Amino acid sequence: MNIKKHIPNLITLINLFCGCVAIVFISEANYEMAFYMVCLGIFFDFFDGFFARLFKVSSPLGLQLDSLADMVTSGVAPGYVMYSLFTNSAHELGTNAFIPFLGFIVTLGSCYRLANFNIDTRQTDSFIGLPTPANSLFILSLPLVLKFSDSLLLLEILTNQYVLLAITLCSAYILNAEIPLFSLKVKKFNLKDNALQIVFLLISFVLLLLFHFGAVPLIIIFYVLLSIVNNLFLKKK
Repeated sequence: MNIKKHIPNLITLINLFCGCVAIVFISEANYEMAFYMVCLGIFFDFFDGFFARLFKVSSPLGLQLDSLADMVTSGVAPGYVMYSLFTNSAHELGTNAFIPFLGFIVTLGSCYRLANFNIDTRQTDSFIGLPTPANSLFILSLPLVLKFSDSLLLLEILTNQYVLLAITLCSAYILNAEIPLFSLKVKKFNLKDNALQIVFLLISFVLLLLFHFGAVPLIIIFYVLLSIVNNLFLKKK
């Protein structure tokens, strides 16, 4: 039996396991551990593809497993967090008890993106729309921003159900928007071809040092804006 061909799929399943554990932590309102488990799942999500290419054992099964695991870690988990934020918010958006379930629109948008990604041949070197792991980190960081921030303005914003609904809808949209976003994959080891990625990583590092958990949503927004600016620059060439 060829052990190598099973290693990437095993790593993918570990990603799925991390997503399942994250959901348990979310149900217990332990958002910090949920965030760390999603980060760990995304780490394994990166390396399953790495080892599949390294061992030259890429397969249709691996592709499907990868999407199914991501659906939990980067689809169900962030949707559940949005549901929890709606439930715990201080401002009521009417009296309808169904409102918090709108948080799972994030899950629906993630599902559609993952299915579309599997059949979209344009996304080999870059992304069209925000990748689900990045969106998941954005959503999972929100309750941590609430927990660790002393800003009354941020508290007011992130406990307002109108704002939460806007975040939910924007999240589902940006996942599937026809916006090219640059990849962090390094193909050529030179400064010129990786200048954009280096700038992004350096600024992200500075933001993390300054704002800790609060840097995560800023980094994701910066990533999207930097990609848009880069697209405009490339069009002018």
